[in-house]
Amino acid sequence: MNISKLIRSFGFAFEGIHHALRHNQNLQIHFLAVFVVIIAAWFYKVSHIEQAILTVTILVALSAEMINTALEEMTDLITTEHRKEAKAAKDVAAGMVLITAAGSIIIAAIIFLPYIAS
Repeated sequence: MNISKLIRSFGFAFEGIHHALRHNQNLQIHFLAVFVVIIAAWFYKVSHIEQAILTVTILVALSAEMINTALEEMTDLITTEHRKEAKAAKDVAAGMVLITAAGSIIIAAIIFLPYIAS
C-alpha cells in the first residue's frame, strides 16, 4: 500500500468538499441544517438509535447534494449550450436532492416531534 498516494487521495477528497461548500449555496444550507440537527439532538438528548438514524440521514442528504453538484459541473463541462438532455440530467439530479431532503425532514419530524411535544 502506498501511504503517500492514499494521503494524496484524501487531500483530493477534502478539496472536493471545500470546492462544493464554497461554490454551492444549497450545500451550505444543508450544512447549516446539519448543525441545527446536531444541536437539537444534543439538546433533546435523543437516543443512540435515533442519533444513528439522524447520522445516516445526514450522510445521505449531503451525499445527494454533492452528487448533484458533481453532475452539474460535469454537465456544464460537456456542453454550454442549452440542450434538453443536459437539462434532464440536471433536473433529475435536483429531484434526487429534493426527495432526499424531504425524506430527511420527515425523519427529523418523526424523531424530534415527540421530544418537542413533551
